[in-house]
Amino acid sequence: MSTQTYSSLNGEQKSFYEKALMRRMVPNLVYAKYGQHRSAPKNEGDTMNFRRFGSLAAATTALTEGVTPSGSDLAVTSVTATVKQYGDFVEISDKLDMVGVDPVLAESAGVLGEQAALTIDTIVRDEVTSGTSVVYAGGRANRDALTAADVVTSNDIRKAVRTLKRNNAKPMEGGFYIGIIHPDVAYDVMNDSMWQDISKYSGGTQIMKGEIGKIHGVRFLESTNNKTVENSGGVGVHLSMIIGQDAYGVVDVAGRSKPEMIVKSAGSSGTADPLNQRATSGWKALFTAKRLQELAMVRLESAATA
Repeated sequence: MSTQTYSSLNGEQKSFYEKALMRRMVPNLVYAKYGQHRSAPKNEGDTMNFRRFGSLAAATTALTEGVTPSGSDLAVTSVTATVKQYGDFVEISDKLDMVGVDPVLAESAGVLGEQAALTIDTIVRDEVTSGTSVVYAGGRANRDALTAADVVTSNDIRKAVRTLKRNNAKPMEGGFYIGIIHPDVAYDVMNDSMWQDISKYSGGTQIMKGEIGKIHGVRFLESTNNKTVENSGGVGVHLSMIIGQDAYGVVDVAGRSKPEMIVKSAGSSGTADPLNQRATSGWKALFTAKRLQELAMVRLESAATA
């Protein structure tokens, strides 16, 4: 990491500059929104346990008059999540802050805020997309068997929904599962005759940020931050997710998953900055994500139309 100086930012040296920064293009960040959020108290360690009681089988044996039955045992599953700290900062010279055309400290805080949100969403995404319940487009057996022609179809989505329903995975509020897809995958999904565009039902429905439409009981959100990997055949494989209630958790300590923005002015570091030449802008967050119920989410792997 190097200090950002006046000479290193060539765009700041223009004598005439339209005093409006270009609007930064950032992805729609959705993964962190749909997890089960928990906040651990301060000073009580860095781990949290999620506990889940298993279902009981139907009691199909008739009772015998006057005889107490054997009863059933409760089964409890515990999942432990350990929070981690993330953060970054930039260092800005006093000359850049004084002569640069843009309000550098303020703008760097905006850029860092976007980075913080992207970091959190990416970490949650990587945890969620590492699940074990998978449907491969076109009925393929595994990721490496996918070809460039294996794009998402209506049938693939129906299979994923069938898996969730067979697992008794509860839909989100409103009775729908949530699908998170890349725009390239959305292009293929929207070609299906069963696809219902958001414009057709938005009148009486509360729309989620990034929502584009629905099909087969899934309301789809679009994000360029969806994960893409390459299989052994060189095919770009999109990892789309279809999610039910309580599939994963997002944990922090005392609300610290919300990034803390930290700006320090030149000279605030004392003798470490004797000529008041350096200011910093940064952020940090303390959180983690954990898959809680593999049966409540399905990863849909596919290629996408070029």
